[in-house]
Amino acid sequence: MTAAERPDGPASHGTAPGAERRVDLVRALAGEALGSRSLQRLTDLATRLLDCASVQVSLVGEVQTAVAGTGLPPGGIGARVPLDRSLCAVAVTEDAPLAVPDTARDERLADRDPVRSGEVVAYLGIPVRATGGEPIGALCAFEPRVREWTDRDVALLRQLADSVSTELQLMALTAEYEAHRVRFELAIDAAGIGSFDWNLETGRLLWDDRLLALFGYERADFDETIDAFVSRVHPDDRERTTEAFQAAIEGRGDYDAEFRVVLPSGETRWVRGRGRVVSDDGGTAVRLLGAAFDTTPQRREDVRIARLLEAMKASFFSLDRGWRFTYVNAEAERVLGASRDDLIGGVVWDLFPAAVGSDFEQYYRAAVETGEEQLFEAHYPAPLDAWFEVRSWPTPDGLSVSFLDVTERRKAEEQARRSAARLALVAHTTTAMAAPLDTRLREEEALQRVAELLLPELGDWSILSLADEDGRMRDVAGWHRDPELRDTVRRYAALRLASISPDAPVFRALSTGQVMVVPDVGATVGRTLPEGEVSDAFRELAPRSALALALAARGRTLGALSVYRSADRPLPDQEDVATARDVAGRVALALDNARLYEQQRQLAEGLQRSLLTAPPQPDHSEIVARYHPAMAVAEVGGDWYDAFQQPSGATVLVIGDVVGHDTEAAAAMGQLRGMLRGIAYRDIGPAGVLTDLDLAIRGLGVGTLATAAVVRVEQSDEACTAGATRLRWSNAGHPPPLVLRPDGRIEELAGERAELMLGVEPATRRTETVVAVPRGTTLLLYTDGLVEGRDLSLDEGTARLRSALAELADRPLPELCDALLERLRPEGLQDDVALVAVRLHPQG
Repeated sequence: MTAAERPDGPASHGTAPGAERRVDLVRALAGEALGSRSLQRLTDLATRLLDCASVQVSLVGEVQTAVAGTGLPPGGIGARVPLDRSLCAVAVTEDAPLAVPDTARDERLADRDPVRSGEVVAYLGIPVRATGGEPIGALCAFEPRVREWTDRDVALLRQLADSVSTELQLMALTAEYEAHRVRFELAIDAAGIGSFDWNLETGRLLWDDRLLALFGYERADFDETIDAFVSRVHPDDRERTTEAFQAAIEGRGDYDAEFRVVLPSGETRWVRGRGRVVSDDGGTAVRLLGAAFDTTPQRREDVRIARLLEAMKASFFSLDRGWRFTYVNAEAERVLGASRDDLIGGVVWDLFPAAVGSDFEQYYRAAVETGEEQLFEAHYPAPLDAWFEVRSWPTPDGLSVSFLDVTERRKAEEQARRSAARLALVAHTTTAMAAPLDTRLREEEALQRVAELLLPELGDWSILSLADEDGRMRDVAGWHRDPELRDTVRRYAALRLASISPDAPVFRALSTGQVMVVPDVGATVGRTLPEGEVSDAFRELAPRSALALALAARGRTLGALSVYRSADRPLPDQEDVATARDVAGRVALALDNARLYEQQRQLAEGLQRSLLTAPPQPDHSEIVARYHPAMAVAEVGGDWYDAFQQPSGATVLVIGDVVGHDTEAAAAMGQLRGMLRGIAYRDIGPAGVLTDLDLAIRGLGVGTLATAAVVRVEQSDEACTAGATRLRWSNAGHPPPLVLRPDGRIEELAGERAELMLGVEPATRRTETVVAVPRGTTLLLYTDGLVEGRDLSLDEGTARLRSALAELADRPLPELCDALLERLRPEGLQDDVALVAVRLHPQG
C-alpha cells in the first residue's frame, strides 16, 4: 500500500456478491492475520521474485485492511482504506487476476486516489480465498512506473497467492478450534461433568478429578476398580445400576442410569451416568467410555415442585414423548376420575379416546411440533361431560398440561350471553315496531322484521299472524335462519291456518291467552295436516318443538306469534317463554297504539276538515284552498283558512294558525274562525277585524294564542275602469302573504315590523295597508308549515317558496297550489299546512 492509499475519509461498504459473508470472515481473521510472520515471508519472497517496489496482503470486508506487506510506507500494515479508494477491492470484486500496466488508462482504477496522485502506476492483484472458496482479499504488487506484467509474473504471484490462501485458511481453522475448545471446557466446568474410562479387558477404571470429587474419593484412595464405584452407590440402587452397566455391555450399546451415592460423611447425592460401549474389530466390547454429573439440585427441585403440584388447586399431568402419563397430581386424579396407578404409563389416547381428533389432540400435538405453549378451552364428553381451560407446553421429556374445570363459569357466561341477547332482541323488536304503522302494509313490513329478529335466539324459523277486522287470522310474515328454507316457510305460512285443526297450539294460544310450548310439533300438528303441499313443506322444515302465543293488548287479540325449533335444539325453557311473552306484548302494544292513533288522527282530521268550508268563486277571481295535516306526528293542528264575500261585494281571504297540535287547538281554531267570520261580515277592514277578534278572545275567555293574516280584495268603479284591484291587508304575527304580478314580480305584504299575534294584548293597535295590483295578479296566503321545519329555517323556506312560485307562475291555480306543496315538502309534512290562493281574472 502506498502513502496515497492511507485513509482520510469515511469507509464505504462493498457491494460485491457475498459481501456479507466476506465481511464476517474478514472480521474474524483480521486479528489473527495482522502482522503474521508467515504472510510477511511470502510478501518478502514476492518482492524479490517479481523485482517490484512493494507487495501487500489485503483483506477486503467493510473496508480494506493491509495485514502484511513489504516495501510499504510506515503505518502501512494495519491501515484501513475505504473500498471506493481501494485498488485491491477491484480485484476481489472481479474475482480474477488483475494485471494493469498503466492504471491511469484503466477506467476501473483511474479514479482511485493512488492512481490520481501518481504513486501507483502499474498494478498486479491476485484474489486470495477462504475455506469455502470465496475471495476475501488479494495479494497485490505495485510499481510507481509503467510496467508490462508478463504471464510469468502473473503465474508466480498466483502461486504465492495460493500459499497466502492456505495460511489464511489455517489461521481460520486454528481460531475456530481454539474457540470450540475454550467453549467446551467452560461448558464442562459449568456443568460439573466428570468423565470415566473403563477398560473391560483389564478391569481398570479411570476417573478424572471431577468424578473423584463427586464420589468423595481422594486420588490416592481410589483403586481404579469397578468395586470402588459400586461401594459408593446406595444399597437400594446397586442392583439396578449394575444391571444397566451389564445391559449396555452385552448389547454393545449405551449406558444411562441415575442413582444415589453415599459419601463417607453420610451425605447422599444423586448422580446421572451416561456412557457408550466401544467394541474391537471382532465385535467384542473392550471399553466403556462416559461421563457423570450431579443431579442432586435438580432432584431437590423436582421434590419441591412435586409438593407444589400436589398442593395446587389446578389439575396437572405430564406426558412423555410416547404420549404416556408420567405424572398426575391429586387434583387431576379427582377431575379425571381415575387414580395414578390407573393412569401412569398409559397412553392418553387409549385412556381418553374421545380426545382423539378433538381440540385436545390438535393443541397437544401443536405444542410438541411448534415448541410453543398452547392455551385453549374445550369440552370433553361423558363420562367427564365438562368444559376445561387447558394450558399445555412442551418439555424436554414430552408435554406438561395444567387444566381447570370451567363448566360452571361457561354456564354463567352462556347465561349472561343469552340474557344480553334477549335484552337486545327485545330492544330491536321495540325499534322495529317504532316506525309508523298507519297501513296494513306497514304493519306487515314491521312484523316481517320481527320474524327475522326472533332468530336464532328463540328458534330456527318463525311465523307471525294478524287478525283482520272481522277477526279472521292471516299469516303475514315468516323467516328461516337457513336462506334455502325461507321460500318453504312462505309456502307453509300461506297454507298453514287453513290446514291445521281447530285445537292446534296456535288457536289454543289465541283462545286462552297462554303461551303454548309444544314438545313434539310433528305429533301435535304434523299428523293432522292433509297430504299435499302443506304437509310436504312441513316435512321439509322438520320442526321438533315450538312455542305459540297471542299478540294481545288492552284486552284485544291482534294476532299470533309462532317460533319453531329443529331436533338439534333443546325445548324452549322458562327464559325463552318469558322473552317471547315480552316480545309479543311489545309488538301487540305497538300495533294497538298505531291503530288507536290512526283512528284518533282520522277523527281529528275529519273534524278539522269539517270546519274548513269550500271557498266562494266570485266572477272576478278564482279562489283555491288546500289543507294537509302533518304526516309524521300523531296530532292535527290549528291551521285554518277562510274565504268569503262581504255584503259590499269585497272578498275577504284569511289564513291563521292556532298555537298547538292537538284536538284542543283544532277546537280553538273553529271558534276563532267562526268569530272572525261574524266580525268581518259587517263590512269592516282587516285591521278592524283583527282588533275586534283580539277583544273577543279576551272577553269570551277563549284562552289561546294564534297568528292570522286578513286580506280584503276591493274594486271601486274607478279601479274597475282602470283595470286595477286594491288589496287591503293586516297581519297579526303571521308569515307575510305573497303577491305574484302578471309581469312575474313577487312582493311580500309585509310592514316595517311585525305586529303581535292574537291573544297576547287586546289593546294592541292594528294597522292595515292598501296596495293596488293589476288584473291577472295571484295572491298566496299560507301557514308556516310550508316554509319552516326541523330541517328548514324560515328564511330559507320563504326563499324557496318565492323561487318555486316564480317558476310555476304560468300553471293553472289548482296545479300551482299542488305543485308548491310537492316542491317545498317532498319528504312529507312535519307540520300542518293550510294555504289559500286567489287569482284575479283579467277585466271583461
